[in-house]
Amino acid sequence: MSESVTTSTRRSTRSRIWRAVALLMTIAGIAVVMSQIFLWNPFGPTMLTNQFLYVVLALFLSQVFIYYRWRKPTKSVEMLAAEESPDHVDPDHLDQDSTFAVPWWDALLFAGTAAMCLYLAVKAEDIVNFGWDVNAPGQIVVLSYLLWAVVLEALRRTAGLIVTLIALAFSLYPMVSASIPFPVLQGVQFDSTSAAQRHSLGVDSILGLPLQTAAVILVGFLIFGVTLQRIGGADFFVDVARSVFGRSRGGSAKVAVVSSAGMGMMSGSAVSNVLTTGPMTIPAMKKAGYTKTYAAGIEATAAAGGSITPPIMGTAAFLMVSFLGIPYSEVAIAAAIPAFLYYLGIYIQVDAHAAGHNLRGEAKHLLPRMWPTVKAGWPYIFAIALLTFLLVVRKDEAQAPFITVAAMLVIAFVRPSDRLRLRGLRDIVVSSGRAIAEITGIIAGVGLIVGGLSMSGVSLSLARELVAVVGDNVLLILIAGALTSFILGMGMTISAVYVFLAIVMTPALVALDVNPVAAHLFVIYWAAASYITPPVALAAFAAANIAKSHPMKTGFMAMRLGAVKYIIPFCFALNPALVAQGSLTQVGLALGLAIVGVFVMASGFEGWMPIVDRRLNLVTRTIAVVGGVCLLLPDTTTHVAGLVTTLLLAAFLRLRPPAQHSETTELKDREPSAVPA
Repeated sequence: MSESVTTSTRRSTRSRIWRAVALLMTIAGIAVVMSQIFLWNPFGPTMLTNQFLYVVLALFLSQVFIYYRWRKPTKSVEMLAAEESPDHVDPDHLDQDSTFAVPWWDALLFAGTAAMCLYLAVKAEDIVNFGWDVNAPGQIVVLSYLLWAVVLEALRRTAGLIVTLIALAFSLYPMVSASIPFPVLQGVQFDSTSAAQRHSLGVDSILGLPLQTAAVILVGFLIFGVTLQRIGGADFFVDVARSVFGRSRGGSAKVAVVSSAGMGMMSGSAVSNVLTTGPMTIPAMKKAGYTKTYAAGIEATAAAGGSITPPIMGTAAFLMVSFLGIPYSEVAIAAAIPAFLYYLGIYIQVDAHAAGHNLRGEAKHLLPRMWPTVKAGWPYIFAIALLTFLLVVRKDEAQAPFITVAAMLVIAFVRPSDRLRLRGLRDIVVSSGRAIAEITGIIAGVGLIVGGLSMSGVSLSLARELVAVVGDNVLLILIAGALTSFILGMGMTISAVYVFLAIVMTPALVALDVNPVAAHLFVIYWAAASYITPPVALAAFAAANIAKSHPMKTGFMAMRLGAVKYIIPFCFALNPALVAQGSLTQVGLALGLAIVGVFVMASGFEGWMPIVDRRLNLVTRTIAVVGGVCLLLPDTTTHVAGLVTTLLLAAFLRLRPPAQHSETTELKDREPSAVPA
């Protein structure tokens, strides 16, 4: 007995030590990033870019080996989500004791990675001045190989084996590019040493634009998301949604949609969104009369909008900044209308389903009151407003999240109710460190894909050949881009898919006169579609585990509920006003028509048209979907056709007698106590 207690005590002591190490590394890393962003420079001149990035790798890439094991013995849904969906920002669904149980080999990897990157940071000026990315001394060559290997291992632990194999293949590609039998894939060839030097010491691979963007911009937003959730932001958005929409028909499902949209603004992730709001919304929906499959499908579909919802969005949105060379505020503004239309489509389908099945909302006495909820949650509203102001008005995308986090922490410390304690601050720092370490591991690994393509020079030829194959057919290349994004999204993170296609596919889209912002968002939307589309559908599978529904059935249900998501990217690629690219009049007109179009489309997908409150058969559903699409396209003729079709369809339906409420829902799939009101 005493031996067991002693072993447990030692394990607990080691966990506390490693938590302290992670805490100190994170504090140091955040301090370095803030010093670079705010130009504090307490120790002399501003660091060179490569020196700064090596320090970031030393402080955050090394932490991957604290948080992620070589092999996970068991995989719960939460662990699988953390492993397979690394764009999330709140990974604390994992057991904390096992998280900080660092074996000796991972301790060596941690220490070795930190020491190696710090040594390269010390030599950063020599790397630039003496061209060591082309011809380096022997010991630096060895470190180049080691950094290459460490980045791949960190990528494997954070993003999974498939992404790592893809990154490895692309990083090795320059060594065989001249021998490829297809001319379009041939490029400049390097030996292994030259490739290692370019990958580890050059400015186009591990230290390329993705890592530069992540270090300068993404770190602050990750901290903002973690802080907002830790001080109660998640509960606030759920309570506000319940107070506003809880009493309406299908209120519990509408709460899931609205609260997931609010969570998406903080997390930028589908799976973490499901794991945060799902345990609250899915049981409520089942109790209200929704089948478990439908309830899980709603939560998964709503959560899948996290990666495309401003102001935080997902990692890929921040990478757009580096590829497009525009402020992040412009990216967020461009993404706002499509995200709104996406959630509007889900909301309309939820409302239509509730009307068709006579599902009512929750009792008034069970819901939080609107004004007291908003009054108590004013710090969260203030945080979103302050961040938006700094992004849109002051255009300080690098400094904005840090300023906002500082304001939130001050309020949290002095606020009488739910005052933040030192332990809570420690947890925020540790959670932020894990999130940043995870993203650093992914982005550094994704940089190898960029490096392999840029070193060999193949990226330009691929885009050129794509344009040559499709000719002037924009729709054809959009379909090809959608399929490619979706297929890659089944095995890669959204950020990895985006980086690859931003190099290969989007230049071809732009060459065919697709707006650059729309082209880049198009890729992100279709890569994110894999979260709710079988056979992968990670968000749907996570929701199915909570609802105890069949995973594949849940995935197909999520597809139906998120059908608007598959159409909107084509519409804004053809009509850039939907991504705020145009005059205020053009954008306003496009938005107004799109709202009507999404309303009609969603009604067609669900088979019931709200407001008119009539059921649609197969013919009228098809007409509704076609009319809705016409309203989202840029041509005046299609606008007129869509409006006329919508008005005639609404009039026709209204003249028909009301249909009986559907009772075809599989009662066996419902909770025993779930009876429609």
